[in-house]
Amino acid sequence: MKSKILLYDTTLRDGAQSEGISYSLKDKVRIAKRLDSFGIDFVEGGWPYSNPKDKEFFEYFKKRGLRKAKLVAFGSTAYPHVRANKDKNLLSLLKSGTEFITLFGKSWDLQVKDVLRTSLEENLRIIHDSISFLKKKGRHVFFDAEHFFDGYKENPSYAIKSLKVAQEAGADFIILCDTNGGSLTSQVTAVIGKVKEGIKVDLGIHTHNDCGLAVANSIAAIECGCTQVQGTFNGYGERCGNADLSTIIPILRIKLNKSTISDRQLRKLTEVSHFVSEVSNMKHPDNHPYVGRSAFAHKGGVHINAMVKNPKAYEHIDPDLVGNQRRLLVSEVSGKTSIVMAAKTMFHELDKKSKKTEKIHRLLQRLEKQGYQFEVADASFKIILERQLKKYKKFFSLQGFRVIIEKRQDGAIISEAAIKMKVAGKLQHTAAEGDGPVNALDNALRKALLKSYPALARMHLSDFKVRVLDEERGTAAKVRVLIESQDEEESWSTVGVSENIIEASWQALADSVEYKLLKESKKLE
Repeated sequence: MKSKILLYDTTLRDGAQSEGISYSLKDKVRIAKRLDSFGIDFVEGGWPYSNPKDKEFFEYFKKRGLRKAKLVAFGSTAYPHVRANKDKNLLSLLKSGTEFITLFGKSWDLQVKDVLRTSLEENLRIIHDSISFLKKKGRHVFFDAEHFFDGYKENPSYAIKSLKVAQEAGADFIILCDTNGGSLTSQVTAVIGKVKEGIKVDLGIHTHNDCGLAVANSIAAIECGCTQVQGTFNGYGERCGNADLSTIIPILRIKLNKSTISDRQLRKLTEVSHFVSEVSNMKHPDNHPYVGRSAFAHKGGVHINAMVKNPKAYEHIDPDLVGNQRRLLVSEVSGKTSIVMAAKTMFHELDKKSKKTEKIHRLLQRLEKQGYQFEVADASFKIILERQLKKYKKFFSLQGFRVIIEKRQDGAIISEAAIKMKVAGKLQHTAAEGDGPVNALDNALRKALLKSYPALARMHLSDFKVRVLDEERGTAAKVRVLIESQDEEESWSTVGVSENIIEASWQALADSVEYKLLKESKKLE
């Protein structure tokens, strides 16, 4: 029988400590609801004592609740020399109204002496007092043994004693934390073996990624008997991040045959990962295992030829299991097979030896010679494919645009774009300002299109790259612009090439918008 592993998500608390992430109350609510529907067992909502936003978050869910996931409030053990029933932090945890509470406490003597500034005995007292107080109030308590692995290395007897005190106080789960992320996998497994000799309470694992081993250490801990794993989606977190649940979950489900979420829910993994990235306003890494757009991308002709014959040749799992898709990159080294396979993803049948395929192949070779690069701009290629196969629906028609950049005497730089275009049979003439010429052009384009195509409000430009193609021509050189865009489901890339950087940017920008509209139209077919 498959053993059940409990999934504990701390994106809304630990993940929010990532550099560059700042969640609004609405953001936190949206993520919590999506994690709930995805099948996460425990969603840690935040630390209600630390800030008003987290208090509001718990107030919101007091009235509504989650469907299946258990909401968890997070906080610390009582302050030194303060009784638990008088500690404001613990009282705020009770007030949050959650059935489950996670308390973190010190298990490393260095932290007790140098950070908490109290005695080792007082630290053990407040661990016991805090947990037993919450248990008497009817709460389930998870004890996060902060810095446990570092504590064990320096003073193993005290580290274990802190766990035993938590066990005696009635903790429902004891979570072993590699808070500094500095432990090696062999060390984690050895220490857990020692812990299990004296601790009978269920164990969990909470790791950070400062050595790049957070996922490996979490998996090793589970193989050693831990039955709860804590982490964040996409590995968000302070410094180098936390253990990445979007990688851990498929490993548990597919590789280790552990009971976590259903197969149906697992097929939503890529979508959920991109959703969290979108709400977090963070670029989703292309090379992210399982859920990245390059996770199942193949470029070399030999690889592609083998993939057509048997996908197992170069893929460790079927991408459909995690809701991702295979991508056969189109380039001058990939041959006609990639064109045929790409057409199939767009529901078009092509024969490798047909004149249409040969024509498209020659066109791609000609464009790549000019500087276009479709292996990193699959959306632009799909638009070309639609046009060449006479399947393309024209969503808008450009009549012309003008971009003005003005540098004023006070040093301010103003960018403004004006666009004239036909949309749904009507002439639109719009203007908009932006942080730069491309941003202004993007704003003007959206302004012209949004009324007819409201779905564009759910996409945004996430990356912009410019590459000079012939350096010897200096400022007159041809440039290649790559734009990456994303919505709540996926990210896609488009390309433009010209001696004029604004024109190259327009090509990539227009393709990006057209791809989104093409994608939406195919949903309706």
